[in-house]
Parts: sequence; C-alpha cells; structure tokens
Amino acid sequence: MKQEQEHFKHIKGWGIDADADNEPTYPMKNYTGDDHQRSNWNRPALQKPSVEVLHSNERPTYSAVIGETVPPTGLSGMIRRYAFQFSESSYGHWLPLLLADRINVVEGIADDLAKGKIPNIFVERGWNAEWKYNRPARIQKILITAVTIGAVLALSQLKKRIKTK
Repeated sequence: MKQEQEHFKHIKGWGIDADADNEPTYPMKNYTGDDHQRSNWNRPALQKPSVEVLHSNERPTYSAVIGETVPPTGLSGMIRRYAFQFSESSYGHWLPLLLADRINVVEGIADDLAKGKIPNIFVERGWNAEWKYNRPARIQKILITAVTIGAVLALSQLKKRIKTK
C-alpha cells in the first residue's frame, strides 16, 4: 500500500482515504453494539389506500406509506396496470411505465385544456430557462426537431408520389 501511495502521490487527492490511521471510522470508536438491535423493530401500521395503488407483484403488501395523489387513470393507467403484471426485472415492466409517463403528460395537457386552463408549455418544460442559460443546446434541439420533422414530411410526400405513379 505504501508503494502504491508513493507511485500515485502526484495525483491530487488520490488515496486520501487509503491510510487506515487517517480514516475516521477505523478503529471503530465508542461501539455500543446497538447496530445489532436494529432488526428488533415493530413494523408501523400500514396506510390504508383510499384509491387504486399499484405495487410490485413481487411483494405481498404495500409499503407502510403509499402515494395516493395521482391514481392511475385513462390510457396511461391501463398501461400501468399492464406493466405491474410483470416482474420488476423485466422490460415488460419498465418500458410500459416509461410509455405511460409520456402518455400521462399528453393526458394532463388535454385535461388542462378541458378545464379551460391553457398550459404554459414553455415554462413547464423548462424551455425558457434553457434558452436563457443554455442557448446553444436549445438551438441544437430545435434544429434536430426541425430536420426530423422535415425528413418525415419529405418521406411521406415521396411515398405519395411513388404510389400515384
């Protein structure tokens, strides 16, 4: 260890925690043995859900505290229910949840519009802040989006021309 420290001492901060004499938890100070008592605790009372709450099929019960503010609804809720049929270790669980999140954003905008509220998408998506603090990245994203939309439109026009011939 001393040889390694000498070899790499030109790197600032390297091995700062490698010296056992300088490490604050070595040797263990004021050890009382309480660390071994932490398994002797009583599980808190479970919160009773008042709305539908999705939980892993790998666990028999809910956790002690659950979130109830946004119950699964609409198309995104259907996708979430489908996703929770699968194990957390599979793509069948996580990919539908990602899709459901994206769909939920659109549902939220539609819900706002249905209630007569016009969402300020520029502020809510952080575009104003990005324009102010990271303008080159914002411009790059706008250009990439424009080129992608242009390419899709050009390809669709090309397909129409080929079909009409």
